[in-house]
Amino acid sequence: MLITTGAPRRLGRPPSEARLHFDTEMQETGGGARRRLLMVDDEPAFELSFYCGTCPLLFRRLITSTQTLSLEDVQEQLTGTLDDPDDGGVIDAFGRLLPQGEYLPLLLEVRPRLVAPGKEGDYFSGEQVVTWGMDQFWGLPEYPNTPYYRTFETVVDADAHLYEFVVPMVAPTWNTRERVEEYAGLMEKGTVPTAVALSTLDVCEPASGMAQDQYRHWGLTHFLLDGHHKLEAAASTGSPVRIISLLALDEGLASADDCARVPALLTRPRAARGSGA
Repeated sequence: MLITTGAPRRLGRPPSEARLHFDTEMQETGGGARRRLLMVDDEPAFELSFYCGTCPLLFRRLITSTQTLSLEDVQEQLTGTLDDPDDGGVIDAFGRLLPQGEYLPLLLEVRPRLVAPGKEGDYFSGEQVVTWGMDQFWGLPEYPNTPYYRTFETVVDADAHLYEFVVPMVAPTWNTRERVEEYAGLMEKGTVPTAVALSTLDVCEPASGMAQDQYRHWGLTHFLLDGHHKLEAAASTGSPVRIISLLALDEGLASADDCARVPALLTRPRAARGSGA
């Protein structure tokens, strides 16, 4: 659920100075195709959806994704409920980690559900397979190499659906149990803490005539920078948590018009595809 949004703003540092940036590299296989990457400290952390826009949506954690990006100087502000993404200088603080670009700040409130690849609720072995089918080489669904959180979905139009994900930089099993339990206790007393994420929007659709289900998937993916313990605590207790999302307008597989629609889409009723909502 969208709480509020700000105007697009310029944030970040040159990629050579930013702790996070987006990059590409040639694949060793696949006919020289370029893969998109989210880099952390110059190491590839996640492989992202291919540039073509006709391949399936993807966020695949890589072996070098081994750290979170919490900032000690804003932890007090994030422990409580923020009503404005600009409160306490949080955006400016995390903006210094990002590559230069245009970002749309979104303040969201979600009730996350933790899912594991191949298990109940997994987008990659469920909704994605309905549209793209199994990977033609492996005969298997795409595999993200990480548990992740599902938070929201809704209808875009008759031929498209929005799916929202929160993706931890490290697996929840890396979290400190005591901190998860501490946040769970706070949430049960009514506290709604705040996390921070770098987000992308990818709009993907099978090539014409290549799928029986010719349908567009809008993937709004929040890569969790701060708040790993909070998200797990919220998922385990069924509690809400807020997320300051910094949507990278220059880096996703979506047009400027598509990105501009995101705030309104996040105010729509939750609806699974085919629910008739």
